Amino acid sequence: MAGGRACATTPERAEEQVIQGVLNGAVALVAFLFMLGLLVLVHELGHFWTARRLGIKVDEFGIGYPPRAATLFERGGVRYTLNWIPIGGFVRFGGEGGDSIYGVGSLAAAPPWKKIAVLAAGPLMNLLLAILIFVGLFLVNGAPQVVDGARIGEVYPNTPAAAAGFQTGDVLLALAGQPIGQDTKAITAIARAHKGEAIPAIVERGGQRVTLMVTPGPWTTPDGEQREVGFGFAYNAHLALVPVGPLRAIALGVATTFDLLGRFIEGLGQLIGGLLGLNQAPPGGVTGVVGIARGTGEVIQRDGLTGFWQWTALLSLNLFLFNLLPIPALDGSHIMFALIELARRGKKIPPEREAMVHAVGFMMLIGLMVVITFFDIRNWIGGASVLGG
Repeated sequence: MAGGRACATTPERAEEQVIQGVLNGAVALVAFLFMLGLLVLVHELGHFWTARRLGIKVDEFGIGYPPRAATLFERGGVRYTLNWIPIGGFVRFGGEGGDSIYGVGSLAAAPPWKKIAVLAAGPLMNLLLAILIFVGLFLVNGAPQVVDGARIGEVYPNTPAAAAGFQTGDVLLALAGQPIGQDTKAITAIARAHKGEAIPAIVERGGQRVTLMVTPGPWTTPDGEQREVGFGFAYNAHLALVPVGPLRAIALGVATTFDLLGRFIEGLGQLIGGLLGLNQAPPGGVTGVVGIARGTGEVIQRDGLTGFWQWTALLSLNLFLFNLLPIPALDGSHIMFALIELARRGKKIPPEREAMVHAVGFMMLIGLMVVITFFDIRNWIGGASVLGG
């Protein structure tokens, strides 16, 4: 009977796992397309709005990518279109045809400072989007703040803490009748004062308070280091989300965005240094479209809607930084040519030469994307997580 039941339930569980996997994949795909569309659309809106404000002619603002599905309406000489590929959008400036080269049309004819403003507006909109997302998250979820207690990060085996029943994620509130405030140094002092003595420890676990009896004493770290007295757990400050007002949320959103941006720039420097052999390459490498799509699914499963919006903000920051790099075919390269034109007092670089640079750069970017996609797919088949762990 037992064997029969096991055989009967195994296919059912396998079917449930397949269905769940398909559903998770569908959610990840829809979320990824929505996120990518939002990031690109916001970027193009920056170009569009700035160009219109500066009097640069725009022929078309497209939602999605061609081929065109329909013309929604025309206003102010601009055709607003809906296109079949439902990701992001594009801006077609006046005088740019389907077979035109860069250097032809209203944007190319504009003064260099106007070109720079229009080209920089796209990445800046991605920066603004990241700030707005973080501000919204702080308003909805609150901001992390150090509160009383210590959060147990890891419980080492064969230690007093393991014997007492401590678990990862517990919040230690009191030891030997002494509350653990925001200064977690008290934990070490209590251990030394009560060596070899069983003392009560009050922890918060799953929303409930649990009392454990623990005897501080000697223990050995996983690296083999002998500790004279202690409990045998790793801990850090206890952070809780507390409500904040709009002004505080704005300040935290701006600070968080620029803190992350600084880390991105540092990581980019390490990546370039690693490619040049100047330092060790940072872990993780580069992820392409396939990896980003998989990462979107992973953050949704792990952190839900909050994780999705955090992921979106991080990618928007990446787009801001990446698009400003002086890589041919990106906004940063076009800005560089406009700066050269400005330095030459308005003397333009021949459009054929500039077009050649951007064409070569575009082909190199496509080639790099193919290589990155290959490794993304290989990691996918191998079961490697995008987020690590």
